[in-house]
Amino acid sequence: MTQVLAAGRELSIAAAGDRPSDQLWMNAKDLQEVSGWALEPEGLCKDDACIPLAPGLLDKLVDGEQIEVSGLWTALDRPILHDADHATWMLGEAAADRSRQLASLVAPDFSLPDIDGKLHSLSDYRGKKVLIASWASW
Repeated sequence: MTQVLAAGRELSIAAAGDRPSDQLWMNAKDLQEVSGWALEPEGLCKDDACIPLAPGLLDKLVDGEQIEVSGLWTALDRPILHDADHATWMLGEAAADRSRQLASLVAPDFSLPDIDGKLHSLSDYRGKKVLIASWASW
């Protein structure tokens, strides 16, 4: 199984056995589920935005219902990471999208357990002042 992480979502898909291991192939439905992007006749679409794809690029990256997502993400100048040892791919957001999110000063929702294991989400405290302290060993 291959893990795909994108836009705060996670999806496990069957590894494409007949494809190169440095390429991420997945069906269009899975791409839409994990990233929100759908392959439409006019190009790659998310919400009300569409990015047209040149016919040569479409021929190279689309095989029936299968899409070569790693090549697509690279062509769209979006960050992508691959951890071959753990069969994991991370699909990043475009710099402009990240910049808009930072400028909004709205923190993304996340959930973490406390020391007793109780799960707390940032959205549980919406409208209240919250102090978040973080620590890292590096």
